[in-house]
Amino acid sequence: MLHTDAHDDLLPTGGTAGTPERRSRFAWAFTGSGHYLEECMAVALRLPNLDLFLSAAAEEVLPMYDFGLSELKDRCRVFRDKTASSVPVGMLYDDVYHTVIVAPATSNTVAKCALGISDTLPTNIFAQAGKLEIPGIVLACDTKPVVITKAPREWVELKPRNIDLENVERLRRVDFCRVVESPDELEALLDARLAELALTWNTSSS
Repeated sequence: MLHTDAHDDLLPTGGTAGTPERRSRFAWAFTGSGHYLEECMAVALRLPNLDLFLSAAAEEVLPMYDFGLSELKDRCRVFRDKTASSVPVGMLYDDVYHTVIVAPATSNTVAKCALGISDTLPTNIFAQAGKLEIPGIVLACDTKPVVITKAPREWVELKPRNIDLENVERLRRVDFCRVVESPDELEALLDARLAELALTWNTSSS
């Protein structure tokens, strides 16, 4: 059983219950970034057999961009960062996921992933996926000297620090990780991944 009131913070909510087949699902982790958030969500919700993993920061940011938790639960299973040991990550050891995506990834998340730190749900699922040789894809937000990003109320110009850009390059060297810099690049890589898995994009708008 996937959902009980007593363990709402530990177990997935939304989507379809049942025991998935071996490595049959996509795991998509959202961080606290608003940069490319709308584009990433649009791509994510087109994937078949999708589970969402939300950091605590993502839960705060998503409503600012008009993404409600209840609406997401109607579309897929949702895991929340409510346990110190990131309990939902255990499903990686149950061989549930074939691909892990972290997008969009804040500079904080990129730094942690690049340095092997795993103290949030997204960084934990990324680290454990790598140890299990599950392909990981990260859309890093701070990849250029100047980044124009959409804040909740306006467009903002940011200038990533040298350390932020260096961490992206470090992340590129992490085992079983592909770093992308735009939603278009992410979608193209996922399109290739779907072909490898003999899967297709969802076409339903519901």
